[in-house]
Amino acid sequence: MQESPTKKAELKKSCINCGAELLYAPGTTQLECEYCGHKEEIAPASSGFEELELKPYLETLGSQSHSEAISMLTCKNCGANQHIEEHYKSLHCVYCSSPLIIEDAHKEEWILPGAVLPFQIDQSKAHIIFKKWVDKLWWAPNKLKKATLDPKNTKGLYVPYWTFDAQLFANYTGQRGDYYYVSVPYTTTVNGKTVSRTRQERRTRWSPARGSISGFVDDTLIKASKQRAGVIPSKVARWNLKQLASFDSSYLSGFVTEKYTIPLKEGHLASNEEARRIADRWVRRDIGGDTQRVSSLNMSLSEETFKHILLPVYVSAYVFKGKRYNFFVNGQTGTLSGKRPYSFWKIFLFILTIILVLAAIILIADSQ
Repeated sequence: MQESPTKKAELKKSCINCGAELLYAPGTTQLECEYCGHKEEIAPASSGFEELELKPYLETLGSQSHSEAISMLTCKNCGANQHIEEHYKSLHCVYCSSPLIIEDAHKEEWILPGAVLPFQIDQSKAHIIFKKWVDKLWWAPNKLKKATLDPKNTKGLYVPYWTFDAQLFANYTGQRGDYYYVSVPYTTTVNGKTVSRTRQERRTRWSPARGSISGFVDDTLIKASKQRAGVIPSKVARWNLKQLASFDSSYLSGFVTEKYTIPLKEGHLASNEEARRIADRWVRRDIGGDTQRVSSLNMSLSEETFKHILLPVYVSAYVFKGKRYNFFVNGQTGTLSGKRPYSFWKIFLFILTIILVLAAIILIADSQ
């Protein structure tokens, strides 16, 4: 019986020199021992990504050959589902930093990832990016700046996504609009006198249009987690999928993996909506002209396939006055985004200082 990718990778995660756990070294294809420095190459996949046929999964909710039970921990504070391997040292929720209890671990079935985008920057670099950003913030609470001193507060997380491929075909009817301009007379007052003038106004000449479009829709990216504990900003959620690697759980070693909470069927419905938006753009391009009206669009998708993929992000969680703030760093590009808290006292003292300075200037001016 052939071993699964997860089980196979587990066999090679101990250092042959000192027995310590081997961790994935971001930006490489290697596992590295943090104690003795021993490195092992992650064996390249013998084949490319496996695109799974969608229909059987929607009908049977999965295939035994592409699913596996993994150990999961659910945060009791924010509800995030996280897979943390045995050697991961910090048993705290990535999103809210609440302690995770290892005894609460339970098994859950998941569709195996077809690909993973390995971290390209390590924790220390992500932490430096976060710290530099916080240092530039005006009126940030002192506790936030102190929180950035410890790199452990910045944790690496693989976030689940679905990608969908399909052949798209659509018939459409609509109208093509071409702009033209006409001279329109008008009157205005100049130096108290009424004068006649003309101005150019734009008009649209409409003509009927109909036709069909077709093409391949590649890697429609749909998030597979509701992220109720912390929504990844759109600025951060942009990855170059050309760097995807065939799934090997060695890339997960030393990082937390979030399990998908949006089922495949729900993700497929979202991908259909995106496919319709793509079809609308293709139709408008096919109609041409300066503007378009689409009256009807009958779309069909065929040869649908999908992948479950994991994408890298670093997360820092900070609680200020009972409210949680999450900061995110893209684990591939280093792009950072997040909502920041403000210190009431820093703002108050700043305003008070300005008032005192103005009062002093007035007093000096009055005394002269």
